[in-house]
Amino acid sequence: MAIGRSLFWGGLTCLILTPLLSHAYLQLMTRSYRYSNPQAIPPTRVALVLGAGVWADGTPTPMLADRLDAAISLYQSGQVQKLLMSGDNGSRDYDEVTTMANHAIQWGVAATDITLDYAGFSTYESCYRAKAIFGMTEGVVVTQDFHLARSVYTCRTLGVEVVGLGTLDWGRYSNVTMRSMMLREVLAGVKALGELHITRPQPTFLGPYEGIP
Repeated sequence: MAIGRSLFWGGLTCLILTPLLSHAYLQLMTRSYRYSNPQAIPPTRVALVLGAGVWADGTPTPMLADRLDAAISLYQSGQVQKLLMSGDNGSRDYDEVTTMANHAIQWGVAATDITLDYAGFSTYESCYRAKAIFGMTEGVVVTQDFHLARSVYTCRTLGVEVVGLGTLDWGRYSNVTMRSMMLREVLAGVKALGELHITRPQPTFLGPYEGIP
């Protein structure tokens, strides 16, 4: 009975500590590559913008709009020359990347400076495809602060030497939303480390090399 209790509490401790330690590791390993001030981003060619959902009317969610606006700001200031939009177009009636492109074009980004990745179904797949399909080897990845460490770590481990620009989250979105996002993010860190250092799966779709014009 005592052995059973020990195993139970040991397993519970591991279940709790593993996600927390994974999250702390990702934060530590990327701290010198993460920025909150757009003006501090070193000039580079490409900004990778990760999808974050679109509404049924074809407009971006607030989180996605914030990511897009941050990337557009980098483009307009001349800190990046190209935007790689990576998101989910897994069904005929759901198309993140076209929404992303339309939003950027409305704010003055030239269509010729936008490249679309229709199969960025996850952070891992977006970073993997950024190099394998689009030839991105360095640049900046744009997402919310809570998601930034995992995004930067994933890209860099997959051979894309990025820095990260984080947009506001706590204080901008409700506490309920942010607590949910943070719980998901802490758990996602375990999966990310497993994918990057153990399984290294290929993305859902791989195709011919396209590059970024």
